[in-house]
Amino acid sequence: MKFPRSIPSRREVLQSSAAGFGWLAAQALLSGSAAGATLANPMQARAPMLPARAKRVIFLFMKGGPSQVDTFDPKPQLTRDHGKPPPFELPRVKFAETGALLKSPWTFRPHGQSGLPVSELFPHVARHVDDLCIIRSMHGTNPAHGGALLKLHTGSDTFVRPSMGAWVAYGLGSENDDLPGFVTICPTLAHGGVTNWGSAFLPAWTQGTPLGTASVPSSQARVKNITPSRPASLQRLQLDLMRRLHGHQEAVGHSAPELEARLSSFELAFRMQSSVPELQNIRGESEATRKLYGLDDPVTADFGLQCLMARRFAERGVRFIQVTHSDSFVQWDQHSDLIKGHTKNAAEVDRPIAGLLTDLKARGLLEDTLVLWGGEFGRTPTAQGVDGRDHNPHGFTMWMAGGGVRGGRAHGATDDYGYYAVEDKVHIHDLHATLLYLLGLDHERLTFRHAGRDFRLTDVEGRVVKSLMA
Repeated sequence: MKFPRSIPSRREVLQSSAAGFGWLAAQALLSGSAAGATLANPMQARAPMLPARAKRVIFLFMKGGPSQVDTFDPKPQLTRDHGKPPPFELPRVKFAETGALLKSPWTFRPHGQSGLPVSELFPHVARHVDDLCIIRSMHGTNPAHGGALLKLHTGSDTFVRPSMGAWVAYGLGSENDDLPGFVTICPTLAHGGVTNWGSAFLPAWTQGTPLGTASVPSSQARVKNITPSRPASLQRLQLDLMRRLHGHQEAVGHSAPELEARLSSFELAFRMQSSVPELQNIRGESEATRKLYGLDDPVTADFGLQCLMARRFAERGVRFIQVTHSDSFVQWDQHSDLIKGHTKNAAEVDRPIAGLLTDLKARGLLEDTLVLWGGEFGRTPTAQGVDGRDHNPHGFTMWMAGGGVRGGRAHGATDDYGYYAVEDKVHIHDLHATLLYLLGLDHERLTFRHAGRDFRLTDVEGRVVKSLMA
């Protein structure tokens, strides 16, 4: 008896079943795939939407909220009226109660050809003031660390959204096939934790790759599981098997671009086992470079190494590198002991940041590297307790350098006491729109469709602040 041709032969059944069982296993391995990826290599570099001034970003995140009136926004009137009640209305919603006006205990002096004043807390950064565009009119909406961190990093303080580093990686891809597009060095696990460098609904390959955490010294910071538990030859065989199974399915018309994206991420992880340890090996750096970043001083060595790592990642084509200054005790969150806390923090970061700017400039990297400095909010000019300041999202300072920004200038202003942004205000959404624009990305066109609507980093707000640009 002959079977109809529609019924497969025994050989065909075995062949299909064997591949099918293998494919089920591959699908299990590839679970959590990068939805929405459509490229054979989804991480490959792609052209910007607009003329780009910068190719990459280094974000120097000062967790806790540095005080603007003690760093880059001098207020003579605050000094004059020290100890008096604030002569203005306080916000309706405050993180906590504060008292009288509290002058800055530090002196501001003009620096560089621009004559911009910088606090004595930052003598080394002050030498680079002509490269800085100091934004004195930043403002946000959330007075709590958790919400403010999420707002700064993702554009939303109420929902889980992709981080700005993930959006940059999604829009531009990576310039190095052996490294991720987004790296975060010693990130904090508090106040949003991994959400601050996550990809949310963007493809999984856009999320930040962490090196250590804030509780680990930078000298011990490593990518998790970077040391393989199996020989490279065995890993190669496993990856080749998955690739063949995927190829078989494509051959019979079952295309799965999201699985292709996941396979690409496995391949990247395999290559990173050699590329990342090599990158973190700084034995080839000169003594002069080590000293430039403060590696010769225990006060500056930890953050200095983070900044040196940022430069090494930047010159190898990583699109977004975040460096976090944070610890479990002090951070920049001085509700009390302002002098002790800010002095300690500034001493740890001032020389390394100046070293990074010097090094980037000497290597010709500052021209197309956007350096961003700041925290999730600022501090109140009114006192909390005897010598502290409370959270203040209504007016604070961040600065940019390189990457097409106009150096040697201060943009915007807070009021005479430094509480509210009042002139040329820059919202967090505006900062994100401007950052993307400098990278050649239109914040209104860089979208991703999820749950029935298009999402973007700036949501339905944001404007490009072109006056910040050279």
